[in-house]
Amino acid sequence: MKIAGIDEAGKGPVIGPLVVCGVACDENLLKKLPELGVRDSKKLTPKKRKEIAGKLRKILDWEAVVIQAAELDRMMEEKTINEILKEACVKIISKLNPDVAFIDSFDVKPERLEKEIEEMTGCRVVAKHRGESEPVVAAASIIAKCLRDEMVERLRERYGDFGSGYASDERTRRWLEDRLRKGEVPEIVRRSWKTVDRMRGTLKQKNLSEF
Repeated sequence: MKIAGIDEAGKGPVIGPLVVCGVACDENLLKKLPELGVRDSKKLTPKKRKEIAGKLRKILDWEAVVIQAAELDRMMEEKTINEILKEACVKIISKLNPDVAFIDSFDVKPERLEKEIEEMTGCRVVAKHRGESEPVVAAASIIAKCLRDEMVERLRERYGDFGSGYASDERTRRWLEDRLRKGEVPEIVRRSWKTVDRMRGTLKQKNLSEF
């Protein structure tokens, strides 16, 4: 039986790409994943995550869907983020062709996500919150996170150190505020995110008060 796991990295940040990754293997290899150190990617150091991802890419079938910020903005004019993620999952399942796919549920109702993707793919789907408790999903998460980290690092080299890209990051907010002051919104910024509108409003109020 071929078993797949799917997870994403970068759903929430205001800067950088969204990466959805799927991995697949048979049951024998699945049992060996914990031995390789596969666990929730958030509980691994970046160095360890990179090390494990390198091994996983060699032994697992895997596919990734990468959506850059500008493309994500265009897609969100017509779709919700969950619809975009669902389409990515369908694309990955169609390429990996597993017997069953475990998904870290991005829908508040996992059973709804299961039904929708099963209808779209014909594949049996198990969606659950905290899906990384399943080693095959954790493996997908590790590769997704590492792929995104590599892309973000290249973006930092080109656009300067914008931090993690998350709105909660002070460095990210300072970088974005500086760009908005200059009238710039680089294509790596998700313009459709409320963070940008809120920051523009704050800067406008500051300018008015200074005037």
